[in-house]
Amino acid sequence: MDCHTPEQRRKNMQAIRSKDTSIEIMLRKELWSRGIRYRKNCKNIPGHPDIAFIGKKVAVFCDSEFWHGYDWEHRKEDIHSNRDFWIKKIERNMERDREVNSILEKQGWIVLRFWGKDIKNNTERCADIIYETLSH
Repeated sequence: MDCHTPEQRRKNMQAIRSKDTSIEIMLRKELWSRGIRYRKNCKNIPGHPDIAFIGKKVAVFCDSEFWHGYDWEHRKEDIHSNRDFWIKKIERNMERDREVNSILEKQGWIVLRFWGKDIKNNTERCADIIYETLSH
């Protein structure tokens, strides 16, 4: 059961950002401090990657666990209110992520996806992976 009133839940959901999230900013600051320059939220690239390296054709997505279905088979049992809506929505997000990966890879892009918890817990390692990918 939801511990918030419908009005509180609505206000919480409206406050969720689709770009410039805390995990994106953390990763971008780490890359910038290393002198690694990038484009952010490129509208002309399929899927609008959070971070893109156009010349190297590397697209980086910072995926939050809830919206992108981390450990989905277990986590979907945690959804108690409006289950039909949320399960359908998150599963469609997961499907869209796979579609975007496929489209980008067919166009010659390297796609990197990081979970929010990995960015929060080890931003440096995520930046290392991006650096190593750009170096090849």
